Amino acid sequence: MSFSIAGKTAIVTGAANGIGLAIAREFASQGANVVMVDMDDKQLSKEVSDMPEGLSVQHFAGDLRERLTIANLLSATIDSFDRVDILVNASRQIMRTDPLDMNDDSILTMLNQNLMTALRLSQAVAKKMIKQAEDLEKGTPAGAIVNLSSIAACRTNPDLMGFSMSTAALDQMTRGLATALAPHQIRVNAVAFGSVMSASLKNTLKEHPEFREDIAAYTPLGRIAPPTELADTVRYLASDASGFMTGQVITVDGGRTLIDPVRSPAH
Repeated sequence: MSFSIAGKTAIVTGAANGIGLAIAREFASQGANVVMVDMDDKQLSKEVSDMPEGLSVQHFAGDLRERLTIANLLSATIDSFDRVDILVNASRQIMRTDPLDMNDDSILTMLNQNLMTALRLSQAVAKKMIKQAEDLEKGTPAGAIVNLSSIAACRTNPDLMGFSMSTAALDQMTRGLATALAPHQIRVNAVAFGSVMSASLKNTLKEHPEFREDIAAYTPLGRIAPPTELADTVRYLASDASGFMTGQVITVDGGRTLIDPVRSPAH
């Protein structure tokens, strides 16, 4: 099986910065048609304009929490590239949570952003993949969905309870969709990451530079990985090289969850 994604069309959300941007760049550099999606229209446009010439890239700005936006995104993708083969749900939101505050709506906010948006977009894209595959020979791969999760899903930190809940739910969504879509030859997997330089981690380290040494100390490999290393894993899961993998949550954290103590910095 090949690691190639050349000629395939991929939708990548959260693509204006950080890990989503790294994934979009990786996919485009490997010959895929890429639709970069984000709410930040200005930053998204800048990143697309900075892409090397010759890459097949389009951008779409909108709030994917709105069902109409999802429909418009899918229509725009089909108009540009005629089909969709890969979806990467890389958009996510991290907020602090007060577990005892009954007026704290952060949990609902993160469930909506990190879980429901990914679910609704996955459902819409999967329906299109199923239709595209109607004329394919039985057993032919029809598409791949990759969700970005977090090691927070299996850790206990009250300050991040809402984020942990939303990512744990995303992991279970991954398994459920994988089972439901398997008969259609659509694979669904997730990558749970920790010690990777996401946009949120970069912002956190600006406010708390002392966390950098803590994270390195809690990570057996002793470093924070660049987003490109995570992008490589996502490309593997999107390619036919992982053709017999579905419903899996792959951990990319430098071994951090092997030794991570409770209440250590989560990102």
